[in-house]
Amino acid sequence: KPSKAPTKVTRRRQTHLFVFSFSTMPEEYLKQTSALGNLGRPQVAILDFGSQYSHLIARRVRELHVYCELYSCQVEATELAKHEITAIILSGGPSSVYDKDAPHVSQATWDLIKERKVPVLGICYGMQEMAHVFGGTVEPGTKHEYGKAMVHRTEGCDSVLFQGMPQEFQMWMSHGDKVKKMPDGFKFVAATENAEFVAIENSETKMWGLQFHPEVTHSPLGKNVLENFCINIAGAKPDWVMTDYANEFIEQVREKVGPTGHVIGAVSGGVDSTVAAVLMTRAIGDRFHAVLVDNGCLRKDEAKNVLKRMREDCGVNLRCVDAADKFMSLLKGVTDPEKKRKIIGGHFIEVFQEEAKKIEEESGACDYLLQGTLYPDVIESISYKGPSATIKTHHNVGGLPATMKLKLIEPLRELFKDEVRELGMALGIDEASVWRHPFPGPGLAIRILGEVTPDRVKILQEADAIVIEELFKSGHYRAIGQAFVVLLPVKSVGVMGDGRTYENVAAVRCVETTDYMTADFYHLP
Repeated sequence: KPSKAPTKVTRRRQTHLFVFSFSTMPEEYLKQTSALGNLGRPQVAILDFGSQYSHLIARRVRELHVYCELYSCQVEATELAKHEITAIILSGGPSSVYDKDAPHVSQATWDLIKERKVPVLGICYGMQEMAHVFGGTVEPGTKHEYGKAMVHRTEGCDSVLFQGMPQEFQMWMSHGDKVKKMPDGFKFVAATENAEFVAIENSETKMWGLQFHPEVTHSPLGKNVLENFCINIAGAKPDWVMTDYANEFIEQVREKVGPTGHVIGAVSGGVDSTVAAVLMTRAIGDRFHAVLVDNGCLRKDEAKNVLKRMREDCGVNLRCVDAADKFMSLLKGVTDPEKKRKIIGGHFIEVFQEEAKKIEEESGACDYLLQGTLYPDVIESISYKGPSATIKTHHNVGGLPATMKLKLIEPLRELFKDEVRELGMALGIDEASVWRHPFPGPGLAIRILGEVTPDRVKILQEADAIVIEELFKSGHYRAIGQAFVVLLPVKSVGVMGDGRTYENVAAVRCVETTDYMTADFYHLP
């Protein structure tokens, strides 16, 4: 197939502030929207053809400080027309353009591109889509190309897409199909040993195509290509700055909530909830009411540390509800991890609702709920999943019933994880908070295989604290995306001092990641 990316260990994760997924969710629960609705901000539009790495294109463009959004390849032209589109990038994908059910850009979208003279860059399947539409031919290659390849610019090539780049450079290839006949009006500007038409262009219609993947880290000069396209060709302004984003949000939320409105939100002490809470506090002060629920499965001294950090260091109006005993009683005898999640999620909702009622009684009214949605969550709802798949509806908000009549405020929903951290630094939040590793909503309960008991939680808390402490001491903590300890339901013989022991076994896992959607194991010394 045309598009694969470097093999990674993929992990799914929730970025919500204590959001728990259930196998079924009735319609009467609060729901999030999918569209970002930034009609006034110029953007690069990325049309997704089903590649699981389309988000990498978005991240690379954002790294250029250029704002972009990701859409399904089958987005209506009327939706794109609402925005000021500076450029369009067509992503890779697993289909073949000549297949019966292959996804294609609508004619109305191509008409919009022509009318507005929007520059287009096709990547892998995206290039083949351009060839297919504009009179070229795409066929299965005699040899699949997967891995690093040397790209050779044609003799005398002066393509602005490769401005400032050498005649030969390494890129990542991942395709089975290839362009056999050039589309009308295009010329080829680069090739590899296996494929003649690796880079094509039609400067008159402002269209470029690449068979390789500039978005992956295995393409060292890929960022140069994207910068040449987005900034030098399309003229996109590199003005996507987190300090400006914070100021914009603060003004918008003040206008939305008004001078007397109140907002509630659950926080965990992680980077997402901390940044969201600080942003809201900067906007409306103590009219934001943060709630930390101690379910008895937090890290060692976590509740105490979060209270100090959020209240004293960040000035957040935070209250902590100690519900550990109740959570432990509900988890007694439960070993199935999914049942643990549901029990903890269900009772968390009850505790949060009770606290919300108290806050409403104290403040008179509370109309808004702070939610920590990140952009990858939005991408899951709007990206193309294939012709036979139903586009996934977005996550429900923690199972909170719609009868609470809360309106959502989602300050982070346009941001990737690394941008949230950048925003945190811009807000002056301490590095220890900004660079904390992600921690699951159900806490250590799902890192204890088997029954959750107070004694087993205490053992895991101590083991987890030791690992984190050692990572800090050795200087590895920041390089690791997430480190955690799992308490296994087995015991093993060992030696401690001069004595023989028979004690619990714990597994340690450390992974490295930049996007918090894909990860690889970390090489510990």
